[in-house]
Amino acid sequence: MARTAMIAAADCTSMIEVRAGVDAIDRELVALLRRRFDFMIAAARIKPDRAAVRDEPRKADVVANAVRAAAADGLPDGLAATLWETLVEASIAYELRTFDAGHNRP
Repeated sequence: MARTAMIAAADCTSMIEVRAGVDAIDRELVALLRRRFDFMIAAARIKPDRAAVRDEPRKADVVANAVRAAAADGLPDGLAATLWETLVEASIAYELRTFDAGHNRP
């Protein structure tokens, strides 16, 4: 399937252009998630024990930072809190699996 070049949202004049832009951004988001989860692998390697994987104060900071950034950018209320709660919990689960698989050993 051919990809249509992404143009700015304000310049879209058809749903084909809108959908192409959304699809392109979704691909970028997936690539960013891959990069983020690579840091979970690093965290599992660096943390000294399994109990260190879940860090509730850090989780609260990450979610709060996302909520503040989303509010500053005018995104819908509650969106960042919901997304980042899910993202951080998935990250913790991934890091625990990585830790348990022994990827934390040199």
